Amino acid sequence: MESIRQKQVAELIRRQFSMVLTEEGRYVYGTHALVTVTQVLMSPDLALAKVYLSIYNTENKQEVLLEMEDNYPRLKQALHHRLKKQIRAMPEMKFYIDDTMDEVYKVEALFKKFKDGKEE
Repeated sequence: MESIRQKQVAELIRRQFSMVLTEEGRYVYGTHALVTVTQVLMSPDLALAKVYLSIYNTENKQEVLLEMEDNYPRLKQALHHRLKKQIRAMPEMKFYIDDTMDEVYKVEALFKKFKDGKEE
């Protein structure tokens, strides 16, 4: 179970990293993809942040994730610049793709297909 401090730091990183992606995203992965931060989970010692990202407007989500990992120092520095007065040590970040919305669309498509089949 997460502590209160873990939740606070996770929310702080989620909000600030969203702003970093808004400012730096076009230099990292271009203007074609839209990347949003859906969730951040912190390790108990606050040394690792698991950042879950939803990636839209592109078929190759893994490529966008690899570009972000290639530009990790730039993204981490921009985030550190925003957080330096609020947390002592900047955590390492690991990026993960959040497929929740893709699954929602698949389930909705199945329900629609099922409903259309019943009406005939």
